[in-house]
Amino acid sequence: MPAPLKIVIAGPAWPLRGGLSTYNERLCLQFQNEGAEASILSFKLQYPSILFPGKTQLSADPAPESIQIDTAMNSINPFNWIRVGLKYRKMAPDLIVFRYWMPFMAPCLGTIARIIRSNKKTKVVAIADNIYPHEKHFYDNICTNYFVNSMHGFITMSQAVLADLKKLVPEKPSAYIPHPMYDNFGASLEKQAAKKLIGLDPSFNYLLFFGFIRHYKGLDLLLKSFADPRLRALNVKLLIAGEYYEDSAPYKQIIKDLNLEAWVIEHNDFIPNPMVSAYFSACDMVVQTYHSATQSGVTQIAYHFNKPMLVTNVGGLAETVPNGEVGYVTEKDEQAIADALVDFYTNQREAKFSQNAAEFKKHFSWEKISEGIRSILK
Repeated sequence: MPAPLKIVIAGPAWPLRGGLSTYNERLCLQFQNEGAEASILSFKLQYPSILFPGKTQLSADPAPESIQIDTAMNSINPFNWIRVGLKYRKMAPDLIVFRYWMPFMAPCLGTIARIIRSNKKTKVVAIADNIYPHEKHFYDNICTNYFVNSMHGFITMSQAVLADLKKLVPEKPSAYIPHPMYDNFGASLEKQAAKKLIGLDPSFNYLLFFGFIRHYKGLDLLLKSFADPRLRALNVKLLIAGEYYEDSAPYKQIIKDLNLEAWVIEHNDFIPNPMVSAYFSACDMVVQTYHSATQSGVTQIAYHFNKPMLVTNVGGLAETVPNGEVGYVTEKDEQAIADALVDFYTNQREAKFSQNAAEFKKHFSWEKISEGIRSILK
């Protein structure tokens, strides 16, 4: 009987918080469930405090069970990169899966990968959330090239990222596989009970904007759309659940200027994993009016809870939300977004869209990511 594959996922994990950590931990469990010896190589320092826009990088949740996490990497210390690389070169796992989401991490991850793969045994594959970041920097191209040239192959979770990648390294094996569905946030709650649990008035309907807030996520566009007077007659409020990763003043000013104070509820803290189900269970539809995007983990949480969605037609968002079936794909246009929101309530689309979401989410399995990585290795 062949020995089990030894697989390491290199990227954020507990006690670091956020979607990347959640993804990496769930992927590690998938590899374990398939019989591999899987663990995570994470950061002891992910971002210097001066560069982190949120309140804290650390999770308040308990450590995940059955996952070995080595908090060893320091994103800004080259001596650390050498030590970690030499350690894992000697360990010689069969595969290391690197998460790549921003050029700032390229020197660290690319150097570690180069050292490890010099053992001529370990294969290094990247799951690339982005090739080029949402917010541009002068160092993006040189750092991205350094990282992609350190890898043996790639998985991307949107066709747009795959196209960017092919321009840089057309000769390297790569595959597009949609972002898998998050199935680790517990079961849905009864809607009215969920509203009470998070302090919402149960007599109103709620649209949900979820996740950290930065310009590219288009909250400004959603607020302007939500000011449409037709929505005031539909007994619906907008619930913003997430931490500001930039100055909140421009958004507060939009709310004030458009007289939305009574119609917008803000819970501006990081939402811990045990509370995620309450927020998604309380809403009627999840709204993502992004200015730019690749793919979205929020979409895959919404699928877990069978929630209708509205997304803008940017990046890979439309690839995973069939227009008119699971929800709406609109242009980045305030009127078009408002029209879709009005249509959703006036034509009572929730039940049908939810039913379709429950069926369509079968396309987004963790087995497909695992299969894709193994195909890249072959």
